[in-house]
Amino acid sequence: MQSTKLVKSESAVLSFARKILNEEAAAIQLQANNLDDRFFNAINCILSCSGNIIVIGIGKAGLIGQKMVATLASTGTPAHFVHPSEAIHGDLGRINKNDTAIILSQSGETEEITRILPSIRHFNIPVIAITSSTENTLAQFAQIVIPIGKLTEADSLKLAPSSSTAAMLALGDALALAVSELRGFNSNDFAKFHPGGALGRKLSLVDDYIRNIEQCRIVSYNETIREVFIKHSITGRRSGAILITNESGKLVGIFTDSDLARLFEQHNEHKLDYKINDVMTTSPTSVLTGTKMFDAIALMAKRKISELPVVTNDNIPLGLIDITDVVGIIPESNTIWKQYQIQTEKLNAA
Repeated sequence: MQSTKLVKSESAVLSFARKILNEEAAAIQLQANNLDDRFFNAINCILSCSGNIIVIGIGKAGLIGQKMVATLASTGTPAHFVHPSEAIHGDLGRINKNDTAIILSQSGETEEITRILPSIRHFNIPVIAITSSTENTLAQFAQIVIPIGKLTEADSLKLAPSSSTAAMLALGDALALAVSELRGFNSNDFAKFHPGGALGRKLSLVDDYIRNIEQCRIVSYNETIREVFIKHSITGRRSGAILITNESGKLVGIFTDSDLARLFEQHNEHKLDYKINDVMTTSPTSVLTGTKMFDAIALMAKRKISELPVVTNDNIPLGLIDITDVVGIIPESNTIWKQYQIQTEKLNAA
């Protein structure tokens, strides 16, 4: 291996990088231009599968296959990856008669791939091949072939998988997301498969993150402010809000730490013996049980509030969302969430 050359020209490096990206982009654009009935047949084959989608590949194509599995599974299509070398040592047991296989190989002649084809034939399952042409061994074995063409790799040696893997990756996304769209996979389904992290919290429901009744101060509107703070202390982590209810248990107001501070700032300490009904915020902003966290947090940001009661259809408080619990998932102004809002509006209009 030759010693690393010192970079002398930033423009030359950026020019080479742009060349790589442009060639990979051209490989993907070629796939878009060449889509035909074979892609359509592959979509129908996946949709009609009553088992799992088994994705098989080795090397860089195998890594693309693993990403394809992740995208399929997270968008509503059960999928598993089977490594061809492990397949002949027992992992063929992961395949059953109701499955459909997607096999990735640029050449279609990779030894590990061609060696397991006879074993896959025994399962009598549909096989979709993503490969360079319709003439190689893999293509001749498969029932459906999506040819990516004999692409020129983007590196200077024209050897490192780059344009070909970019094309496979894009086709895998197109297959998974087209199937997801046709299945009517929506944001509620997406939330079920992505419960973890900030993404999962945004798509989850307020019911999963509220401070429940036992963790909130809920008082009668007939009590004085002083009585409220003496009689309704709670243990554990305290919220800065008091929820006020009427005789029917319905939410009629909210009183926050900021409201209390305002009394002292304005030298109205005497109002501590007023009924909380006289100083509370009436008809407070609230959300119904079953509201998405993303929508709830967006509402908090819009109204500039720190506590958001969660209520039933009859306006009975179930608890509240406290900003300190969700500060890490404040809505970002990015394309993903704009698309989420657009998709939600479409679903609501349908």
